Amino acid sequence: MTASNHKNVLKLLTLGLIFHVVFIASVFDCYFTSPVVHGMLPRRAGPGEAKRVVLIVGDGLRADLLFSVNAFSFVPSSPKIVAPYLRDVIQTRGAFGLSHTRVPTESRPGHVAIIGGMYEDVSAVTKGWKTNPVHFDSVFNQSSHTFSFGSPDILPMFAQGATPGKVDTWSYDEEDEDFTKDATALDTWVLDQLQTLFQNASSNDLLDSELRADKVVFFLHLLGLDTTGHSYRPHSKEYMNNIQVVDSIVRQTEELFSKFYNDEETSFIFTADHGMSEIGNHGDGDPDNTRTPLIAWGRGIRGPLPDIIPSSHDEYSRPWQLDDFLRRDVEQADLAPLMAALLGINYPVNSVGILPDADPTRPGYLLPREGESALVRLALANAESILEHYRVKHESKAAQTILYKGFAPLEEVSRDGKPSRVSWLSKIQRLISDERWFEARRETAELIKVTLQGLRYLETYNRVLIRIIVMIAYLGWSAYASLSIFPPPASLVSGRQRTTIRLATATILAIFWALFAAERAPWTFYVYVTFPCYFWQQFALHGVPIVVQQFKSSDRRGPFIGRVLFHLVIVVVVLQCMVAAYTHRSLWSIEFLVMGILWPYASWSSHVRSQHPRLLLSWMSSCVVTGIFPLLNVNKREDLYMIMCGGAMILAVGAGCTRLASNGPLKTIKPSEIIQASFILLAMTITASSVKSLQAKQGLPIINQTSAWVILAVSSMYPFISKAQHNTPTSRILSLFLGFGVCFVILSISVEGLFYAAFTCNLLLWIEVEATVRSNRAVTASQNQGYEFHTDDIRIALFFLFFVQVAFFGTGNVASISSFYLEPVYRLVPIFNPFLMAALLIFKIVAPYVILSAVFATLNARLHLPPFSLFLVALTLTDGMTMTFFLNVTDTGSWLEIGQSISFFCITSLLLVWSAGICTAGEYLIGRHVAVPQIYGQSQARMSNMLMVQKPTRHLHCATSHCMKSHLAHYS
Repeated sequence: MTASNHKNVLKLLTLGLIFHVVFIASVFDCYFTSPVVHGMLPRRAGPGEAKRVVLIVGDGLRADLLFSVNAFSFVPSSPKIVAPYLRDVIQTRGAFGLSHTRVPTESRPGHVAIIGGMYEDVSAVTKGWKTNPVHFDSVFNQSSHTFSFGSPDILPMFAQGATPGKVDTWSYDEEDEDFTKDATALDTWVLDQLQTLFQNASSNDLLDSELRADKVVFFLHLLGLDTTGHSYRPHSKEYMNNIQVVDSIVRQTEELFSKFYNDEETSFIFTADHGMSEIGNHGDGDPDNTRTPLIAWGRGIRGPLPDIIPSSHDEYSRPWQLDDFLRRDVEQADLAPLMAALLGINYPVNSVGILPDADPTRPGYLLPREGESALVRLALANAESILEHYRVKHESKAAQTILYKGFAPLEEVSRDGKPSRVSWLSKIQRLISDERWFEARRETAELIKVTLQGLRYLETYNRVLIRIIVMIAYLGWSAYASLSIFPPPASLVSGRQRTTIRLATATILAIFWALFAAERAPWTFYVYVTFPCYFWQQFALHGVPIVVQQFKSSDRRGPFIGRVLFHLVIVVVVLQCMVAAYTHRSLWSIEFLVMGILWPYASWSSHVRSQHPRLLLSWMSSCVVTGIFPLLNVNKREDLYMIMCGGAMILAVGAGCTRLASNGPLKTIKPSEIIQASFILLAMTITASSVKSLQAKQGLPIINQTSAWVILAVSSMYPFISKAQHNTPTSRILSLFLGFGVCFVILSISVEGLFYAAFTCNLLLWIEVEATVRSNRAVTASQNQGYEFHTDDIRIALFFLFFVQVAFFGTGNVASISSFYLEPVYRLVPIFNPFLMAALLIFKIVAPYVILSAVFATLNARLHLPPFSLFLVALTLTDGMTMTFFLNVTDTGSWLEIGQSISFFCITSLLLVWSAGICTAGEYLIGRHVAVPQIYGQSQARMSNMLMVQKPTRHLHCATSHCMKSHLAHYS
């Protein structure tokens, strides 16, 4: 390949990578924008009911396991009631229900919702773990003083944005968050610090006065449950014990406050930031992650109420055996106004939470001294606070938007000449003056509801425009990428037409940029509109002439159009089947059966099937075996036996491929292959020791941790630093397979190693199958010609995209980004480090792609095609899935639906971006590290004979400098 062609390929790949990475952000600009604005005037939440509020958050606590009777019946000698003190509070002196969280169900956004009353931009979780991407108001900031105890991952974010000196924090060291140790120590540490604080007040007058002041908040963050759930999963004896510890801490905390203050002016709120899935993870919209417990008691909180008709309970809460008591559910952001009302402080100005007592038709949580009139005024202040939020956003949008159309229910001019929102407030004030409390609360609740709709209207004001731009951009990319697979047209557009096209593109771009500048749009909007303008300009200059030429050269234009539409429909159907497989895992297995059984009998010639029976049988068997893995239960537990089986299978496949790829008998195995096999054996030994130690709660021996890191690093780098010569692509692929096999031992929880071995075998057979089928159809390009597109290349490209998806989802849970198991990571990182843990999980995902990259590059060469040719075909198809997932993204409905829609779009976008890197890496891995003259000589003939496959000898680098010149130079 010449330097010019290298430049053209690099340009296309680089542009594609940048385009897809940038447009991942479009889902957040379109569906999830930051709710934080500034300039609102605060509204005070009444005189207050309590002098202080104690907020206790059990991080990662599932509601069902806290409330249910016999929730841990599978644990021998487990108590019937796991949290007796909190249950007694529910039954005798408190109110309870569920607090529903939003995605992402992580600690940071959960605490922001509880304490700030707002839901962060979903992407904000990636912008900071302990600090704020943007400053926002909170209950802590509005309090007279806040004393907080707990994790260093949570406390700093609220101290940073608050008034200096208002929020005091006590947190343990990050090293204490060790997943291999008893996490209840983190919770008891919090209680000990609170006790020490009260003791110190006896000798510190300033501290004593701060503690005894009004409007004080105490925040106890109990991380133990989250750590225990990750380590042992929620349905475990350890998680049960941690709940019991938390229940005891709540009891002792109330006793400490009663003893220190000797009054009844304290309100208590117990809840969780998020729940936890069956497999010990969180982050997505799984209902077990979004349902958290809420219990409130103390000053200003009503006592238990009898259940109503229709019942407030459902099938989820029946096992709690609390049917006689009213269950009052809230949204997580509603806790911020509840705490503000209890303390009598300003509602946080960014809060969109609704006071649970605003709706007069549903009992809430408050029992104010002044009765109904106090509830009305608290609800009205809540409405005014949210309405102020709306007003600032409305005025900002009106000032920045050309031809702005306001939200009619709040902006229509009433008879008095004022906006309806102002008239609505006046109406509520009159009802209060007339002491019509019920009607006033009803109108207030309706005003809050409509105002929140208005906020949503403003936040989604530009959604239709962004959707249109994004769809045109993805279609434009497909059109632009298609230029790489068709030969340049015989006649190009004229100079006048070229000038017209460029002028029209520049005009469109200038109009949009001027519009965005006038509206002060984010910088990303300028980028979003630039890409489609460039793509469609290039297609108009180079693609339209190709389409016209093909149409005119066809003798029968009707059948030509029919064939084009037929192939288009097939492509769309296949891509949509892959889309559906994200939610129906069995479709991956069905697609394996189609590839392994239906395709050979529907497409292969009878001559190929009869001449290569063993190849056919091997291909069918490989597809069937690999297709089993998507059918397996995704909720796996750590299984040392299966891990060892996976390691043994990797060694077996390595030995088999070594024999097939070697030019001599098996006794000539290279020393490098012996070294790599030794790495896998060592990894199996260390992993077995680590698993047993961790399961016995003896911690991770430092020698195991160090050895595992060394072996994983050295083994993964060995294929790239080894000076061993590889005479065949199979030998090179074998080296990569063994090198990354260690990853699938140390970081496996169950059958991942078996999948890795089966997947690799399937890919190696794919090379043989495609080479055999293509050679019998006699459509291979000559070495003296450039790439010539064939419709069969579309099928190969679809197969490639299928393997890209399966490499990611073969054993994982398609339904959730969070469904990556953490147990294997503890063998390397026992102390909480979210980014390093995520990096290890991503590394595990990368391993199958290394094999896929080498296989795809080898296949490209076996078919006598220029480098990247097949990938360029795939590149035109990739965004068929991306567009579907983009349109399916939702920010309404259940949290599960919201979380899945975001996950699917991000996953498919990143996977398709990653496929570009696959092909680039493959050309490097095979092209530079394989001795060219012997690539498909005796060793490939040996493999063919052993598989009873007869095929002509080919050379890997058949496509050299002349191969890409004719089909890429025209769009450089």
